[in-house]
Amino acid sequence: MRRLAILGASGHGKVVADAALCAGWDEVCFFDDAWPELERNDEWPVVGDFARLMRREGAEFDAVVVGIGRNDVRLAKMAALKGAGIPLTSVIHPSAVVSRYASVGEGCVIFGGAIVNVRADLRDGCIINTGATVDHDCRLAEGVHVSPGANLAGNVTVGKGSWVGIGACVRQGVTIGRNVMVGAGAAVVSDIPNDVTAVGVPAKVVERN
Repeated sequence: MRRLAILGASGHGKVVADAALCAGWDEVCFFDDAWPELERNDEWPVVGDFARLMRREGAEFDAVVVGIGRNDVRLAKMAALKGAGIPLTSVIHPSAVVSRYASVGEGCVIFGGAIVNVRADLRDGCIINTGATVDHDCRLAEGVHVSPGANLAGNVTVGKGSWVGIGACVRQGVTIGRNVMVGAGAAVVSDIPNDVTAVGVPAKVVERN
């Protein structure tokens, strides 16, 4: 009997739970700072807050995945858990296609219908959301989120903590800096610097983050 703990009892967390059960985990439970007022996240129990998780109280579990969509928070929680010696794991939905030659770091989540192609390198804490594609030789730094239906062509580099919005597409060979927000439906055809938001077709920088 393998039990997975998920930090973050949100809608995103529910999708992580469903993917984990499809991937072969027997049970899931949630930890969230809204506990004890929040007792369930849909089908699943919320058994403690982050402090209880750090003390391994509230439930027995084999590993933890952080089910928090916000990139900087997810990475901070992962670092704290790792520092406390609590085992982290990745969750890959069985309908996702992940090349045997791709590299998937610790604490990643890859949802149903996603594709990660040969020699793609996903560092720790990445999210490849429903139906997103990451083509050959892409390099995603820690905490990158590729939203549902977004597509990265080959040899794309995405910096730490960046977010590629729903339905966006990124041309082959483009580099996106760290802490970048790419807007929904954007078409990224040239490099984007650090710490900005870029939207539109073609994507243009509209503000600094």
